[in-house]
Amino acid sequence: MSALDTAAPAATTSRRAAPSPIPLARITATELRKSFDTRSGLWLMVAIGVLAVLATAAVVVFAPAGQQTYGSFAAAVGVPMTVILPIIAILSVTGEWSQRTGLTTFTLVPRRGQVIAAKAIVSVGVGVVSILLAAAVGAVGNVVGSMIAGVDTTWDLSLAALSQIVLANVLGLLVGFMLGVLLRSSAAAIVAYFVYAFVVPPLTSLLAASQDWFHGLRPWVDFNFAQGALYNDPLTSSQWAHLAVTATGWVLVPTAVGVWLVMRAEVK
Repeated sequence: MSALDTAAPAATTSRRAAPSPIPLARITATELRKSFDTRSGLWLMVAIGVLAVLATAAVVVFAPAGQQTYGSFAAAVGVPMTVILPIIAILSVTGEWSQRTGLTTFTLVPRRGQVIAAKAIVSVGVGVVSILLAAAVGAVGNVVGSMIAGVDTTWDLSLAALSQIVLANVLGLLVGFMLGVLLRSSAAAIVAYFVYAFVVPPLTSLLAASQDWFHGLRPWVDFNFAQGALYNDPLTSSQWAHLAVTATGWVLVPTAVGVWLVMRAEVK
């Protein structure tokens, strides 16, 4: 047998082309589908429509004829939005850890920043669509309620005022998103949001009423207070400045810290 026959066959190498990065649009579409895949996410979406109808019906049944206005319906419909939308944002972020899907997600999409960006886009998009849907339900209730009460249909909410309400709810949603990326735990983030939304405001109000130094400082440090002004008359330049400063301290900076932690956190 010749040496040529006994020699090992030469190894052949083939160069495989690197796959192209997954586009953000596809990741966003996947995150949108995931928002409806879980039972908690699906029922939260259903709850938005159900609660909007119930709030509208409550105004029709219980509000006096003089309060059958679009502003009353918008205020009633907006109450459940302030609670549900931040929870939707929280679950969108924390689902990767609470459902233990993070390892799969970040293996398929190693660029974690794209995943977080897609979750933010989906959360804000779902929030805006939900608010507009609730506003449409309130508009129908305004027409029906005024007909039942025998009064003229009153549209006392301008487009600018409605835009401020949408902005206020989106900012509340972003607070939930911020808590989600910071804590990465559904239960902890939801509890933290309820403390922020329902425990902190009475305390800051009491402090502002009893301490003169905090009364003037509050608009610059209390994001909940600055955000609440969006539900009232059109904001002045000073109020817009208060909102920008407090949003930076309460939302933008903590969200940046949370994203930095997510980028470096160990996923199991």
